Amino acid sequence: MKAVVYKGNGQIVLEERPMPALRDEKDAIVQVTLTTICSSDIHIKHGTVPKAVPGVILGHEFVGRVVATGSAVKKVKPGDRVAVNVETFCGECFFCRRGYVNNCTDEHGGWALGCRIDGGQAEYARIPFADNGLTVIPDHVTDEQALFNGDILSTGYWAAKIGEIRPADTVAVIGAGPTGLCTMMCARLYTPARIIAIDTDGYRLALAKEKGLADITLVPGRDDPEQVIREVTDGRGADTVFEVAGGKDTFQTAWKIARPNAVAVIVAMYEEPQVLPLPDMYGKNLVFKTGGVDGSFCQEIMDLTACGKLDSSFLITQRCGLDEIMDAYDVFENKKDHVIKYAVRP
Repeated sequence: MKAVVYKGNGQIVLEERPMPALRDEKDAIVQVTLTTICSSDIHIKHGTVPKAVPGVILGHEFVGRVVATGSAVKKVKPGDRVAVNVETFCGECFFCRRGYVNNCTDEHGGWALGCRIDGGQAEYARIPFADNGLTVIPDHVTDEQALFNGDILSTGYWAAKIGEIRPADTVAVIGAGPTGLCTMMCARLYTPARIIAIDTDGYRLALAKEKGLADITLVPGRDDPEQVIREVTDGRGADTVFEVAGGKDTFQTAWKIARPNAVAVIVAMYEEPQVLPLPDMYGKNLVFKTGGVDGSFCQEIMDLTACGKLDSSFLITQRCGLDEIMDAYDVFENKKDHVIKYAVRP
């Protein structure tokens, strides 16, 4: 089968790989019907994900159809259409029992797909702990509507859930890329008074406003986010800040635009260490929440998608076949043609 493989040293290639097979009674084999490229794949390509294993098939955000299951799999069966969770998790360890599935202590726990074990930028994929990692897609939900269920939409949902948003709050989201847009969409579920989107890309900000995700959009350099946010909050600052950009100065922006006693959720994956300037922050009494997504809410997200409360399919701006994915990587990595997300069909 065709698959995108990380070779190390900044190299990824499309090559022929053997079909995956069941290795454990809890495994399932999924025929991939739609996959995509994530910014995390770009981080892997450039060597900033130390756990990534050269030779692994990339891809951790995909949907498909179950073609085989191990004897212990009970929740899905061959023929089911499924969305795949970015994380594999045992469901039984200390962290899994508390919902912290990103920290699952199994050797393949947490983010393994497309990083430490073969992922879904391929024609078929093996899914460990299939009962935990697969969510059945209702018949009336399309593959494109379900594509982001297990990763960026899960990230936005997790971030909004831990952000402690209250009705009529002011929410600021730094970064209007795919994950930032998902974070805005999920923050809307908590009925804030306003969502303020901050980004350097005017096209993405316009999309956020067009889709009703942001009420105010700010471009650093043209606008002063700290000043504008103070003006619309009677001098206080944002009640919850989501840092989703991972830029050079965006962490500093996050704590500066937050009001005293606010929550700052650090969603971004940084390529360099960040500085926490405690003397400058003294008295703000901020609560920082950090870490990788806990993909514990995929069924809730699917239910909200099925009833029309969430629909992330608008993020798909480009489509191609798996044989064209190397060109798609170039477009996505270099942000050409106003790309947000690809839908890649094997």
